[in-house]
Amino acid sequence: MRISTWLRATVAISTGLLSGAEVASAVRLADGTVYFAQPPSLVSATTTFNDVYMWGSTYYFTLNVPPNAGELLERVAIAQQEGIDDIEFELEDSRAFEGTRRNKGQRIALEAVGGDNKRSLSFTFDPPVPPGKTVTIALSPVRNPRYAGVYLFGVTAFPAGEKTHGQFLGFGRLHFYENRDFGWH
Repeated sequence: MRISTWLRATVAISTGLLSGAEVASAVRLADGTVYFAQPPSLVSATTTFNDVYMWGSTYYFTLNVPPNAGELLERVAIAQQEGIDDIEFELEDSRAFEGTRRNKGQRIALEAVGGDNKRSLSFTFDPPVPPGKTVTIALSPVRNPRYAGVYLFGVTAFPAGEKTHGQFLGFGRLHFYENRDFGWH
């Protein structure tokens, strides 16, 4: 065996190319648009309180960035798609962290938080979230909606880069119930 052939085989095995490990890189189109090789997944959407008109709730949206994503997760857009009432958020109270609602890890800074406070929100991570991590975005509504029912939030993830394509991850579903204990009907 020639030394150069042996050296290439050794490098390939040590980097996982021949060992069956998945190696992914981002998908880049001819025009420079970047996609995830494997997009993140929406793991859950939960709330601390699900009574209508309740103050002090926090809504948690948890995403998993798979090891074979091929790109960092830079931005997430969350848009209310269903629900009788438009839910308004305290954008300055938004936060993000590694892990889940019940297993919080290191805080992740949000470089930019945008949107119209209702229906459409956008969050940019600083630094972007690397593949193989789980991240949770915590949102503070001004209050829960006035009307009971199912509220759906579309979640879209964007890879790092200047020209990126957002990939829709699905709907986070929050169900709010009428609370007759306080006389709200």
